[in-house]
Amino acid sequence: MLQRTLFRASRQVARPVQRIQPAFAPITRATPAIRWYSDAAPAEAKKDAEAADAPNDTAAQLKEQLEKKDKEVTELKDKYLRSIADYRNLQERTKRDVQSNKDFALQRFSRDLIESVDNLERAINTVDPAKLTSENPDLVTLHDGLKMTNSILISTLKKHGLERFDPSAESQKFNPNIHEAVFQMPMPDKEDGVCFHTQQKGFMLNGRILRAAKVGVVNNA
Repeated sequence: MLQRTLFRASRQVARPVQRIQPAFAPITRATPAIRWYSDAAPAEAKKDAEAADAPNDTAAQLKEQLEKKDKEVTELKDKYLRSIADYRNLQERTKRDVQSNKDFALQRFSRDLIESVDNLERAINTVDPAKLTSENPDLVTLHDGLKMTNSILISTLKKHGLERFDPSAESQKFNPNIHEAVFQMPMPDKEDGVCFHTQQKGFMLNGRILRAAKVGVVNNA
């Protein structure tokens, strides 16, 4: 019983005292509200705008650099192709020059040699066919030897590009590039401009005229 009484007393002591507020609160002067303005928002907006423009600037720079590189590649490719073309042209010219020098290295020697060929042919033609009989066996043997030598010499020269041609034997038309007209003569049975007589045979070295043939040409005009 005593304990219960003490417990109640302790609870009343521990209970907080209620303050009685007056019916009318005193009127106090209101403190005006203060507004603070900050520059943080515009700065952040500016940063956001710059951040948004940054990718565009980077893309423009990359595009400009790419176009510049493409232009450089095009120029280098053009130079490369031109260099290849120049090199191939140089190869072709060098090849032609070497072949030309090879083909005409014996040109001077050939000019001197054809005089000997002419003399050999003249020696053969000076022999009177009427004397080539059994009564003159030595002359027949000599004549046959000269003809054989001439034939072998002409064949050998032909292997090395030196060819002899007879315009009258082939009834060639007169060509001022390979023929030299010595005289003209009317011949009704032949066509105008045909080489009917060969005074001196011509020679060609690898397709190039070395000595023009001296001929007589038909002129019926």
